[in-house]
Amino acid sequence: MMKRVFSILFILMLHFHLVAQEQVYELRTYELEFGRPEQVLHDYLEDAFIPAMNRQGVKNIGVFEEVGERLPRKLYVVIPYNNIAEFQKSNELLIQDGKYIEDASPYLKISEDLIPYSRITTDLIQSTTGFPSLQKPMDDANFFELRIYESYNEDALRRKVKMFNDSEFGIFEDVGLPTVFFGSNIAGTNMPCLTYMLAFKDKEAHTEAWGKFGPHPEWKRISNMEEYANAMNNIIRVFLRPLPYSQL
Repeated sequence: MMKRVFSILFILMLHFHLVAQEQVYELRTYELEFGRPEQVLHDYLEDAFIPAMNRQGVKNIGVFEEVGERLPRKLYVVIPYNNIAEFQKSNELLIQDGKYIEDASPYLKISEDLIPYSRITTDLIQSTTGFPSLQKPMDDANFFELRIYESYNEDALRRKVKMFNDSEFGIFEDVGLPTVFFGSNIAGTNMPCLTYMLAFKDKEAHTEAWGKFGPHPEWKRISNMEEYANAMNNIIRVFLRPLPYSQL
């Protein structure tokens, strides 16, 4: 009897473990062409793509531009799916959505010489047990930081994700680093890596929060642990501001 109870408990624990980390984030990056009008892309995202995705039940889609004047300019779109199957079906559902096809017509029928970007790249990010679902930031958040941590191999990445799950999320909460999403990349560029996004009221709040991170006693403890040595070998940081039609 006890054996059966333990088996049921194990299955339930496994189920909740899988459910807790089934969110998938699509990070879509549009590399913009210098000198080409961007409005057709903004109109497409605001009036066609985001409303259609909302109709599918995909909410809290974020659209951002980089802070500063770095070239080529890029547009970042964060699309949170409840699971990988939802991501897989989304394009087919768009094609079947007559309202979307009508609203997207100016963009879908634009000539090659007027398309405002040179390429689109997509990264897929799987949420983790330590931060299982996207958290909508405060309404006054106007300064976002996208951080990508590269690891030299898959085991190093596993150890870095464990470091976050076991300790770093708690430190973030203590020092005021509000996380929007976090996950381990399952496809895309810079592999193997993890990606997360933070949201702040402004640059000053960002600087203040990160200033508290390094001296935090828990960070000092875990950063010297052998288990986490060489878990990460590069950090890519991108500072972003939300566009007016962003849902984040």
